[in-house]
Amino acid sequence: MADDADGHDIEVHLDRLLAERGMTLTELAQRVGVTNVNLSVLKNGRAKAIRFTTLTRICAVLRCQPGDLLSYRPAPPADNS
Repeated sequence: MADDADGHDIEVHLDRLLAERGMTLTELAQRVGVTNVNLSVLKNGRAKAIRFTTLTRICAVLRCQPGDLLSYRPAPPADNS
C-alpha cells in the first residue's frame, strides 16, 4: 500500500514533457480543452483519476505515449522493526 497522502504511487512527468516541447501549462490546457486548474492538479501529482479522453488528448498534443506521462514508483516497504 502506498504511504503518500494521495494513496497512490503514480508519478506524473508533465513538467518534463512541457519543458521538452517548450510549451506552457496554459497552452496545453487550451489545446487539450481542460482547465488550467485541472492540469495543474495532474501536474502536481494530486489528481485521483484521469479520464481516458483527457489522457488521449494530452498524448495527442504532446505527441507522447501514456507511459511518457505516467510511471509507477512503488514506495519502499515500511520498516516495522
